[in-house]
Amino acid sequence: MTDALELDALWEDFHRVVNMTSQELAAWLRVRDADEDTEALPDQAGSPTGQHVLAILQKRRTDLTDDDIRVMYKVVDTVTAQTDVENEPDAEETRRRHRLMTLGHDPLKP
Repeated sequence: MTDALELDALWEDFHRVVNMTSQELAAWLRVRDADEDTEALPDQAGSPTGQHVLAILQKRRTDLTDDDIRVMYKVVDTVTAQTDVENEPDAEETRRRHRLMTLGHDPLKP
């Protein structure tokens, strides 16, 4: 398990890069999985990582598991690597934006 100071820093970093609310992320995951023929059940929509991010957003820091912490590190690393202040994706870079939104980060959101 991660020590308290490292966990505090990770919690802050995670909530800095995940700039979508749990409601926004849940809605996005449902939209993302909907197609002409089928639609996933609302609680099963989205990728496993997206679902895990959604679950973490609904937890208190004291309730985190080792698996939650692993996913939080992965999300922080992924979002940080794919975004940079000088080269934020714009609306035309839809695929990149959608991948980030699946992790709870909307690059167009202030």
